[in-house]
Order: sequence, then structure tokens, then C-alpha cells
Amino acid sequence: MHVLKMDVKYLDEFLASLGEFGTLYGPTRRDGVLTYERLDNIKELEITTERPLIPVKKLFHPKRFDMFTYDENGFTPNCSLFEKRVLIGVHPCDIHSLLKLDRLYLADPADPYYKGLRECTAIVGFSCLPDENCLCKSTGTDIIEQGFDLFFVKLNGFYLVWVGSSLGHDMVLEKEEFFDSDVTPRDIQEYIDWREMRDGMFQKSFDFKNMPDVIELSYNSADWEYFGEKCLSCGQCSMVCPTCSCFHVHDIPDIGSENTGRRERMWDSCMFVDFSLVAGGHNFRKQRADRLKLWYTHKLKTLGREYGNPGCVGCGRCLTNCPVDINVLTVSEALLSEGVPK
Repeated sequence: MHVLKMDVKYLDEFLASLGEFGTLYGPTRRDGVLTYERLDNIKELEITTERPLIPVKKLFHPKRFDMFTYDENGFTPNCSLFEKRVLIGVHPCDIHSLLKLDRLYLADPADPYYKGLRECTAIVGFSCLPDENCLCKSTGTDIIEQGFDLFFVKLNGFYLVWVGSSLGHDMVLEKEEFFDSDVTPRDIQEYIDWREMRDGMFQKSFDFKNMPDVIELSYNSADWEYFGEKCLSCGQCSMVCPTCSCFHVHDIPDIGSENTGRRERMWDSCMFVDFSLVAGGHNFRKQRADRLKLWYTHKLKTLGREYGNPGCVGCGRCLTNCPVDINVLTVSEALLSEGVPK
């Protein structure tokens, strides 16, 4: 990995040139909502510190898609999902979320759909500044050192650009004249000052390091019943969480045929009442409190023990989107406080 400089005036032209490497995707406005989408023009791209509502997982773990079609002779995988793509404007927390999903979906046997989408997508990340709900400093995901082809940090009139792969190097060569390899001591100091300035902007934090033990020791806490009474079971927390990965699969026969059809996969949520429903009508987590406990145990404890680190990347989406204020911050604060929240 090496670091280059680029004047801000070259940014748009450089990013437009990345279309040579694949279809461009990035954060843009759709009906007033910031979302990761295919870009018809580089001018649609919105490089901002604002977090897109739905995380980047939507481009690697699609909300709904056909896995394959089938007939009496077998099945045909859906390969229309796979195209060369360049994903621009991804924040550090969302890149960290992909690294966490990699451990799940790329473990043997790898999920062919996720693997295929990862392999055909280049990642061009951008730094950001925290808003009132960011927790990435607590989770250690405010800085990213891998998982990207290029990563841009905006300073005073220029970008520092980390080149993280051979593909990223090829992208730089496309417009080599825009880049300068001379990173001076003054540039380094400006980057250090930017880091310190950004660190001072965080307004919220939580005891992320100790949460696996807190969750285990609080398994029978009355706080779960309290939050269960508030919870609407709407599933928003799962949909906006960048590391939630549950899905549902079902077959859809063609009308008028017994032997042909398609298999569809779509997002699901362990917060839905029927998620744990099994044959015979048994439901192991019929109560909302039990489903909340599962979600937070999985996110803050189990994933860490199975894959090396917990599932939360501190993006703040659960804080921003839960309509009844249930999120990693309110739950962690309640479990560490005396008595049940009022």
C-alpha cells in the first residue's frame, strides 16, 4: 500500500474515468433519500459525510433476487447479477461491514452470489466526519486499513489517496497526471490535525469492548422485557444494519406448470414474529423480548466469539432509524445501569 496526493479540482474527472473499470455506483439522492445506486452520470454522485439510509450490503446481498430457474432437467443459476462495478463513496464503517460479511459469506462453502458480487466490484472509499449518532470511534471502525482499492481523505485543498490494491494502482495510472507521490511532512501534519479534529467531534460512545461480557451477564435482566414492550417488531434495525444478513428462500412455480419455476431469496429479520416459526407451529421466540435479546446477543457477543470481533460497526443507523429509540446505545446503557429504564 502507498499514499498519493491529488488536488481537489481533479476529483470529478478522475472519478468519471473509473467508468473504464466498470459500471459506476455510489451514494445519490432518490426521492430525497441518500442511497447507494447505479449512477447514470458522475454528477449524480454525492460525496458526503451523511450515511446512506440502506447500507452498502444491498449491493452484495440484494434485498430480493432470483437465485435460479428450474425445470425437469435441472436448474440454471442467475448470472445476470454479475457485472464489473466500481462502488464510489463508501465510508470506513461500511467497508468494515463488508469485511465482517466476508467472514460469514466467504467461509467454506462460500455463498456464490455474494462471492460473485464481491469479486466483480471495486471499492473506492472516502473519509467522513461523525454526526450526532456515529459510534464508530467506540467500535474501532472509524479508520480503515484494508478492503478498498482506493481510499480518499479530504484535507485543505487536496486529497490523500491510499492505494490498496493492484486494481487501485491501475485506476491511478488511468489519470496518472492527476497524482503526486510527494507527501510532505506538512501534509502528514495536516492529516494528523484532521484526525485529532475529527476525534473531537464524536458526541456519543458506548462500552463496546466489554459488551460480550455485559450481554452474557445480563441474560436474565428485566431490561429485555422493558425494551420488548416498546419494540414494534418492524424490523427496521435489521434492514438498516450493515451486518445483518438473514434471508428467506422460497420457490415460485410457473403458473400452469408443475415442473418449472424459480427460487427467490429476500431479506428477512429475526425481529419478525414468524422468523423462528418451525414445523408443527412451534415458535421458539414468540415474545419480542426474546427476539431483541437474540439480536443484541448475536450482534455484540456471538459474532465476536465466532468470527473474531462483534458485528456492530458503529454506523449509527439503528440510532437514527428505530422509531422507539431501541439501539446499541440505549440497550448498552440500560444493561450497565441500576434498575429498569423509565
